[in-house]
Amino acid sequence: MGGGMTGPMQSTVPTKYWHQLDDGRVQCDLCPRACKLREGQRGLCFVRAREHDAIVLTTYGRSSGFCIDPIEKKPLNHFLPGTPVLSFGTAGCNLACRFCQNWDISKSRETDTLADSATPEALAAAAERYRCRSVAFTYNDPVIFHEYAVDVAQSCRARGVKTVAVTAGYVCAEPRVEFYRHMDAANVDLKGFSERFYRDLCAGELAPVLDTLRYIRHETDVWLEITTLLIPGWNDGDAELDALTQWVASELGPEVPVHFTAFHPDWRMLETPATPASTLTRARQIGCANGLHYVYTGNVRDLAGGTTVCPGCGGTLIARDGYTLTAWRLTDRATCPDCGAPVAGVFEPVPGTWGARRAPVRLAS
Repeated sequence: MGGGMTGPMQSTVPTKYWHQLDDGRVQCDLCPRACKLREGQRGLCFVRAREHDAIVLTTYGRSSGFCIDPIEKKPLNHFLPGTPVLSFGTAGCNLACRFCQNWDISKSRETDTLADSATPEALAAAAERYRCRSVAFTYNDPVIFHEYAVDVAQSCRARGVKTVAVTAGYVCAEPRVEFYRHMDAANVDLKGFSERFYRDLCAGELAPVLDTLRYIRHETDVWLEITTLLIPGWNDGDAELDALTQWVASELGPEVPVHFTAFHPDWRMLETPATPASTLTRARQIGCANGLHYVYTGNVRDLAGGTTVCPGCGGTLIARDGYTLTAWRLTDRATCPDCGAPVAGVFEPVPGTWGARRAPVRLAS
């Protein structure tokens, strides 16, 4: 593995986060699901399997496609605004969300989905060639292709390209340390704020996700933003939104941006109605009332919900129409020009001009 590899790229590679059980099975220790596998079996994520008494990754270097996106689509509003990001994913996922918006990729059990391939070095070189300031592991969760993501991140760092993890944060403590050592930014999908939500709709648990959020915020230099998809009748009540935003403010700090995004009927929740825009506005108001400095709305056109305001004087600093920047008033030091208050994030003196474009690309491996 690694960016300097030569010769044909192998899609099945060894991994290290597993151990053998007394009953002959091998347990995967990458995520809290702890799949216990017999020879030839795959974990729920589909891409990690038992071969020859060990856990291997079967999709190294394989992708469901590559695309240049605006960084705001990840969504990241405080990380290199206006710049293009080279995005890609693989197949499979370690959660089983009934509302998955990328189900054709994350729920795939067909390696034919992985029609594109690229070595870590080729990905980093492509990002540089296309003038992307970062590479995003997205569409499905990079936790499950840990080894590939880490190698890509190392190759990117060598070229001065940043890396972004778009993740549900469902990972065990030891691999989490290695993974985030190589990341520059993360958007963590905090799917709800109750164990019931995670159990009934995701077949997972909330507590490990909260642990990941605390770890990223307090023990790394990774820039962190949070997204919660609001699903009518499930996680959009005032009490839960109040609890979620209070927890973020107290446990992570008011500087962490939170994005509330609209659900659209998909996958196994086709009978659930779409999220009304008023719900997102209400969620944003609750978050702001609980002291969060940066609360955004997404998946709907909402100019106010896309605006970055000064935490000091409340003036408009960055205005957005969807993924396009329409105003920029930050100083070169990322402060408010009116009151001098600092704005949390990773900013360059001049914002990018990529806009809302989406450009699929093909990479040579």
